[in-house]
Amino acid sequence: MMYRRRSTSGNLARKTLELSISAPQVVAHRVYRMATAGYPLSQRDRREFTRMGSEKVQAYYQSWTAMWMQFYQLQFEFALAWVTMPLRLMGGSAFAWRPASSHRAATRLLAAGLAPVHSKAVANAKRLSRQSR
Repeated sequence: MMYRRRSTSGNLARKTLELSISAPQVVAHRVYRMATAGYPLSQRDRREFTRMGSEKVQAYYQSWTAMWMQFYQLQFEFALAWVTMPLRLMGGSAFAWRPASSHRAATRLLAAGLAPVHSKAVANAKRLSRQSR
């Protein structure tokens, strides 16, 4: 059986589409919940509103950490490519440096930053849609 590996750009596009669908669902559910919450807030509403704020901060930090780690790794990859370029040129390689590698690097960087936000938003959309039934 052959396994097909997904490209990073295809994965990024899929996650962006899923995020563009699930984020408005979560916002609509939470705004409705805020509008219908009475005073004093119930324990369930307090938990949800606290979670709403804390998970945004957590996803923000996870996203930036993932992007910095990916950027750190890319610096080593680019440095290695520059160091080995003379060896590849002496070996007869016509394409010692591929311009497309910077495109792949940017895609990997964006995918790393989107992953935590995507996972939180999709999980919230599933969780909140189960609660409203």
